[in-house]
Amino acid sequence: MANDKQPTDKQIMEAAGRARQHAHAPYSNYSVGAALVDERGQIHIGCNVENETYPLGTCAEAGAIAAMVVAGGTRIQTIVVAGGFDDLATCTPCGGCRQKIAEFADANTRILMIDETGDWATYSIDALLPASFHMPG
Repeated sequence: MANDKQPTDKQIMEAAGRARQHAHAPYSNYSVGAALVDERGQIHIGCNVENETYPLGTCAEAGAIAAMVVAGGTRIQTIVVAGGFDDLATCTPCGGCRQKIAEFADANTRILMIDETGDWATYSIDALLPASFHMPG
């Protein structure tokens, strides 16, 4: 069932910021939070979780996607990525996360992240991952 009241970009950004506060990043000291809105208007969050066998760990985007799937969501409408050492800085999804986002994105999916000027920029999955891999059929 769809949620008639969609979260605002500000609410999604705030959710990503709250998730970022819980990141476990003792090796890189680079904390990332992600928040996404699924097709039902529900927000799902994730944060990066590093591991002693660095660089193994979990990216924030992957955590948010997993939370969406567990809750029954199937499509990403909007995803916000917020990262940095202390203050927010330009933080784009890694290549693996771009492919993970592509799995649940469509042409209307919005990917928001802070840009090099400190403003929030919006991208499509095609802009971040042109010619992404999709299973034939």
